[in-house]
Amino acid sequence: MIVQALLFLLDALVSFFSFALLLRFFMQAFRVSFSNRLGTFVVELTNWLVRPLRKLLPGFWGLDLASLLPALLLQIAFAFVLLSLRSPWPLSTGADLLLFALWRGVLATVRLSLYLFIGALLVQAVLSWVSPYSPLSQPLTQFTRPIVRPIQRLVPPIGAVDLSPLIAIVLAQLILIFI
Repeated sequence: MIVQALLFLLDALVSFFSFALLLRFFMQAFRVSFSNRLGTFVVELTNWLVRPLRKLLPGFWGLDLASLLPALLLQIAFAFVLLSLRSPWPLSTGADLLLFALWRGVLATVRLSLYLFIGALLVQAVLSWVSPYSPLSQPLTQFTRPIVRPIQRLVPPIGAVDLSPLIAIVLAQLILIFI
């Protein structure tokens, strides 16, 4: 019972911090402005880790590996903890355990990224109806544009209603089913 509670708390902390690191990674990759409340929050929350890592990990094709790698490593470490606590371990060696934890960590990082985009699309859709001039509208639009834009080219608005966020959410959920 206590182990489950501790694992729940560890999962919550690892997921929250991974979300923040992934948000920072995608905001930089999609050229989203950090001069807003959300950007300031993400930078202040993750700067203690990302700044020193930038000295060791240079960017790659404009991608901030110092934000992505810690999120991935957190997920791998959490997967390793979960797998090592499993009573009868079906794999024979520690190398198998490590490879399986690596695979589970990569899948968990992709899953968190998809949840991040689904959440951003939902918040953007609600804000577009409730408060279109909210301070979050601009960064959310910049954040979701690379996903929504290709869909908008294929599916034009129907009666002034843009269905591309809904289609993007459905596609992301389909990917989650296969992951």
